Amino acid sequence: MMKQNTINGSFSLCGKGLHTGLSLTVTINPADENYGYKIQRIDLPGMPIVDAIAENVVDTQRGTVLEKDGVRCSTVEHALAALYALGVDNVLIQTNGPEFPILDGSSALYVREIERVGLKQQNAPKDFYVINKKMEFRDETSGACITLLPDEQFSITTMISFKSKVLSSQFATLDNMEDFTKEVAAARTFVFVREIEPLLMAGLIKGGDLDNAIVIYENETTQENLDKLCQLTGVEHHKANELGYLQHKPLVWENEPARHKLLDIIGDMALIGRPIKGRIIATRPGHTINNKFARMMRKEIRKHDVQAPTYDPNKEALMDVNRIRELLPHRYPMQLVDKVIELGSTSIVGLKNITSNEPFFQGHFPSEPVMPGVLQIEALAQVGGLLVLNSLEEPEKWSTYFLKIDGVKFRQKVVPGDTVLFKVELLAPVRHGISSMQGYAFVGENCVMEATFTAQITKNK
Repeated sequence: MMKQNTINGSFSLCGKGLHTGLSLTVTINPADENYGYKIQRIDLPGMPIVDAIAENVVDTQRGTVLEKDGVRCSTVEHALAALYALGVDNVLIQTNGPEFPILDGSSALYVREIERVGLKQQNAPKDFYVINKKMEFRDETSGACITLLPDEQFSITTMISFKSKVLSSQFATLDNMEDFTKEVAAARTFVFVREIEPLLMAGLIKGGDLDNAIVIYENETTQENLDKLCQLTGVEHHKANELGYLQHKPLVWENEPARHKLLDIIGDMALIGRPIKGRIIATRPGHTINNKFARMMRKEIRKHDVQAPTYDPNKEALMDVNRIRELLPHRYPMQLVDKVIELGSTSIVGLKNITSNEPFFQGHFPSEPVMPGVLQIEALAQVGGLLVLNSLEEPEKWSTYFLKIDGVKFRQKVVPGDTVLFKVELLAPVRHGISSMQGYAFVGENCVMEATFTAQITKNK
């Protein structure tokens, strides 16, 4: 089981803000388990904190802008992309102004510092949201589309298209986040010359220059107009008849703009609040559709707050019925676990196939067979017992007994033909023979029952 990570120490980066032109410092600090990403404005009274989640995005015009209770912070996506891609789950990000410094327009400096301080593994497991079916979001106006497909890890393919003589169509793919550092992190933001003047007039890029962005000159204008823009942006003058890329450093990759769009997607997906196992295919993406998709994902996750384990009947069981009988004293008709399909140090997933021949259906109920709730709890407890007993020497000499059951909820009937998956997690290490566990039962993607229970592990007489 993969564990959550924070960083092994704080680090700071300084530079000017893209939109404000202010001299800014961002400091990223370690945080506790399950903290997530939070941003603190240390320049404001009370040093308020904004949760970095999709619902707090209030503007996507030229970047991702977060706001809560009037406290705003922009240009956060490059930092979040580096944190998410490198597997950092919990940090407090402090900034002394209304945006993060743009730095070189990429995630490269954040990656350098994260790798320098290193990661610190935490005890809590990573709470992956596993994509089990195709999901899609379309913007009919812009033609943008984001599709999410099942995959064993998080991967992205992005395709961009512009009506431009210089930058028309490009694509970029990242199959493994471990390659983010060398394949994506250094991709810089880009802007078209035709966009610069209205952005300047709107006061949006006071800190923009050729050190932190690629400027694309694709439609020939008069020398006078181009000279005026060069003067406004403080860059070297350029011949009006020479189309192409304007930047101080050469392109890192031929498809650097597409790679930067991929970087932006990662930063915006970090606002979902949980790591994803799935493949994104993005066509003509941008911060607006990225945020709409992230909000849709958060709604989907809330529908399945506790996600059902994935069950592949073709995979060999980790515990079959014979091993289960070695650990548990239960026999027919009270053995309610058929096999174990997942097993870690603190969690387990067991399975029970519900057939019409179960003995309890004779009286519960003959005309409408329903598995009794008390037996669902018993099955859940047996799975928890397997988790605990499997870690003991001579487990056949020990038994587990209920001490307490709390928070029991039955959400859906369990009937003949159902395959029930029971997922149990330890809430704390076993101490003095006492174990507290949280358990869930699933049929398909639906949680049908949940309970918290405490058990005592006792040596048999």
